[in-house]
Amino acid sequence: MLAQRTLKSITRAVGVGVHSGRRVELTLKPAAPDTGIVFRRTDLPKPVDIPARFDSVSDTRMASTIAAGGDAGAPKVQTIEHFMSACAGLGVDNLLVEINGDEMPILDGSAASFVFLLQSAGITEQPAPKKFLRVLQGVEVREGEGAALKWARLEPFHGWKLAFEILFDHPAVNQTGQRVEFDFSEGRYPRDIARARTFGFTKDVDAMRARGLGLGGSMGNAIVVDDARVLNADGLRYDDEFVKHKLLDAIGDLYIAGHPLLASYTSFRGGHALNNQLLRKLFATPGACEVVSFERAADAPRGFAEPAPAW
Repeated sequence: MLAQRTLKSITRAVGVGVHSGRRVELTLKPAAPDTGIVFRRTDLPKPVDIPARFDSVSDTRMASTIAAGGDAGAPKVQTIEHFMSACAGLGVDNLLVEINGDEMPILDGSAASFVFLLQSAGITEQPAPKKFLRVLQGVEVREGEGAALKWARLEPFHGWKLAFEILFDHPAVNQTGQRVEFDFSEGRYPRDIARARTFGFTKDVDAMRARGLGLGGSMGNAIVVDDARVLNADGLRYDDEFVKHKLLDAIGDLYIAGHPLLASYTSFRGGHALNNQLLRKLFATPGACEVVSFERAADAPRGFAEPAPAW
């Protein structure tokens, strides 16, 4: 049987929210089979649990935010996509995330610190079959026209592979790869994707901070780009780090489906909003998907039967 996975032990982390700039503490705890990944706000008079599900998403501006019941006015947790990406990359199914604030810490701006945190706690199998969401028919969402066109698509595939393309008219970005493909059966998520950092442009900083966003951003947790170049002294971690970070985000956004997907995902200039719209369309389309398990690990797609390799 291909089994569900959770943590072997409790682990903790401290950081700041990239948008709020506030200090936040995390405690990651093992959870029972079929729990899923649940965020618990421990700073409230009565703790509130928020499951990481597509219909809990309440805001997709600059990040993926989930709220109790999907209600934008309810208790929330912002910027969960990097953490969710790490959970997807390591195959973690069940986890309780206790947090004493409303935004996940940005740490180094990638998923790498979360990968390290999860791997340090250890990942263990549980006595229950791992559940996948298998896409049975293609679904697509589109936005804009012409030069403003954006789209994202899911299609049937016996495995999990992604392709992402960005299009920035910027000298620093144009010098890097703007399209990337990743197949979980062939690549190593911790090595190939997890270290890609979020990025921002100096021209946007003042406008963001006027809206109360990006207050915790710095060169220690983001790639910062001026009108012509990358300002970080250490440069890029990957030659195509910009587009790899967008793919990292997509992996996290799509793990909010509640189960790992068996599908092929393709996106052109997509983002958090389109990714959530895509999941909502998938679940709203009759016969477009089904939940499956594999009694024999050998029947599962490559890349899922073994624990994710380390760096």
